[in-house]
Amino acid sequence: MATRTGKPTPELDAADSHDLIRVHGARVNNLQDVSVDIPKRRLTVFTGVSGSGKSSLVFGTIAAESQRLINETYSAFVQGFMPTLGRPEVDVLDGLTTAITVDQQRMGADPRSTVGTATDANAMLRILFSRLGKPHIGPPSAYAFNVPSVRASGAITVERGAKKAVKATFNRTGGMCTRCEGRGSVSDIDLSQLYDDSKSLSDGAFTIPGWKSDSFWTVRVYAESGLLDPDKPIRKFTKKEMHDFLHHEPVKVKVEGVNLTYEGLIPKIQKSFLSKDKEAMQPHIRAFVERAVTFTTCPECDGTRLSEGARSSRIGRISIADACAMQISDLAEWVRGLDDPSVAPLLTALSRSLDSFVEIGLGYLSLDRPAGTLSGGEAQRVKMIRHLGSSLTDVTYVFDEPTIGLHPHDIQQMNGLLLRLRDKGNTVLVVEHKPETISIADHVVDLGPGAGSDGGTICFEGTVEELRAGDTVTGRHFDDRSALKETVRKPNGALEIRGATAHNLQDVDVDIPLGVLVVVTGVAGSGKSSLVHGSIPAGEDVVSVDQSPIKGSRRSNPATYTGLLDPIRKAFAKVNSVKPALFSANSEGACPTCNGAGVTYTDLGMMAGVATVCEECEGKRFQASVLDYHLGGRDISEVLAMSVAEAADFFGAGEAHTPAAHRILGRLADVGLGYLRLGQPLTTLSGGERQRLKLATHMGDKGGVYVLDEPTTGLHLADVEQLLGLLDRLVDSGKSVIVVEHHQAVMAHADWIIDLGPGAGHDGGRIVFEGTPADLVADRSTLTGEHLSAYVKA
Repeated sequence: MATRTGKPTPELDAADSHDLIRVHGARVNNLQDVSVDIPKRRLTVFTGVSGSGKSSLVFGTIAAESQRLINETYSAFVQGFMPTLGRPEVDVLDGLTTAITVDQQRMGADPRSTVGTATDANAMLRILFSRLGKPHIGPPSAYAFNVPSVRASGAITVERGAKKAVKATFNRTGGMCTRCEGRGSVSDIDLSQLYDDSKSLSDGAFTIPGWKSDSFWTVRVYAESGLLDPDKPIRKFTKKEMHDFLHHEPVKVKVEGVNLTYEGLIPKIQKSFLSKDKEAMQPHIRAFVERAVTFTTCPECDGTRLSEGARSSRIGRISIADACAMQISDLAEWVRGLDDPSVAPLLTALSRSLDSFVEIGLGYLSLDRPAGTLSGGEAQRVKMIRHLGSSLTDVTYVFDEPTIGLHPHDIQQMNGLLLRLRDKGNTVLVVEHKPETISIADHVVDLGPGAGSDGGTICFEGTVEELRAGDTVTGRHFDDRSALKETVRKPNGALEIRGATAHNLQDVDVDIPLGVLVVVTGVAGSGKSSLVHGSIPAGEDVVSVDQSPIKGSRRSNPATYTGLLDPIRKAFAKVNSVKPALFSANSEGACPTCNGAGVTYTDLGMMAGVATVCEECEGKRFQASVLDYHLGGRDISEVLAMSVAEAADFFGAGEAHTPAAHRILGRLADVGLGYLRLGQPLTTLSGGERQRLKLATHMGDKGGVYVLDEPTTGLHLADVEQLLGLLDRLVDSGKSVIVVEHHQAVMAHADWIIDLGPGAGHDGGRIVFEGTPADLVADRSTLTGEHLSAYVKA
């Protein structure tokens, strides 16, 4: 046998030895000195119960430090305009690559933001129409509903040598509809909600919340302005009086010798109510605004947002408004049918972008869909589109539960996309609960063992097979399968929906049984939310828990959000004979140094700002004098540091017995949040924790019908069992529960299933099955039936 001669095989090149991301001593949020080595150019899935520290490790540590280091490569001048990022609490972070984060943050709810503007699709369509559209109306901006037309002429001074005035004209053709200013809808104020026109001003005609007849700044300025007759019924006002009453420009008037500003009722209402964030209003004010303001489709552009010129320019018989209104899968077909060598590269790029929508399971959307109406899962997948065709390699992609809102059929497509990104040479980090996605991982990191202060440690690292054999919560529940019910509950009535046509629903008639657990399912985009949220009347008897995000600053916490702090403050005040306001860190009891925040923020200009624990209150947020008052031997800061479970025991008996607080704490424990600290800032909660916090808050409402939108979002396999128990308790207490859900465990546990489909968009919108889960498994005529039967191994 011949021997090989020549140079010996070289050792691994030093540049190729950096194949791990090393994290040592991570302490962000609840992480407890976590150390872990993550392989590069592999798909690593992070698992663990909700609140175990997955997001803190992946987003708060690895992605945050990568972003901070990238920002530091810019000049100090540029950094001055960028958000300052603090260094995560970690001893060593080694081997990082550029991180691209694709999270579940909702896309901006600006009325002019659409799916097309949030991606590059609209920009390419505008160029296409400016080249091929007949008649030609101008450059791409002429087809943009965000660009108004501008015309100007006059003299300009040119400072070149001797100054001289030159006549100049300026023209810019935009595509914005002038009536609705590119919003597609116009708002109108319902005057009947503002006043009773059968009464006079002095008789209390105003029906606006807070406008009392003796109010100096509101009602009396109208009655005593001298512009109106205060004793004449409003309906008998002359045309001029009505104009002065509703539209008069601001003018100074004297009321009892005091100078006040009088202006028409409509501009005053717009300034005082409509210019404010509706979510931040008190409930009765928000209800008034929702009653008084009506939004209707713009009559001039018919909701297309575009000017008449932009709508008149066509390619064949299709205008840009028609193209944006098409389902994206149909638009992709139309673009493929265009053949013009002058725009061949543009058509190729546009086709690739539109095909990415279809491939990622969003072919049912249209480009004119407002971005603010997308669910968290849809928004995340829209963000993914720009990365699919990217030429970048050796970067770290970070995903936050990419399977949210996906039917089991769609999860297979998503898995393929994640593997494609990995196979291009990228590191893919995924926070995930679904076993279908965990099973494709090259490496699994399991955090736990519990949530909150009981979590934050690494319980397992290894392959999927080793996880299955391991003794962790995730490993034990990995192959759990809910069995079909042997007997189902009998309904005690039905909610009739007739002729539902919202969005893509095709004249749907369905009877939703009451008094049982009903699951509405179907592929993403089949019309589930349209049927449940768009067709069930939102009356006093219906409690709807949707996926809209919780609004709250770092000052908000579970105690303030759920209303728990009110009975606690009153209990402290009663025992100590002082005002309740003393026991609020946002009111009189706040530490004067940090204003009740518990930390002081130091802005270091171009460098990252620093947050330090307040030296005065040591992070307790209250004045020292307030902490001298006790209830059951605890001061208010010690109570806010308790977990929900500890607080339930504390307020359940003894001197601190407070039934109102105990009820709210019981609801928080019911949804699996017993580990949360009462004073934990809302900004530190995970997506699943926020959803369950909202559910716990609504459980106190007095509705008979509960409508839940994907309550398993962000829930670990072990937590799903607890959720099913909660749903059963709601039904057994006499409630009707309607759940929009894709999780097979919830489907198997249902008393009745309504399956929509067969596809998404205009291929869906029909009822393809109604009946019990057992009948659906036996039938197997739908995609849901196939996946559910595989799940229960029928």
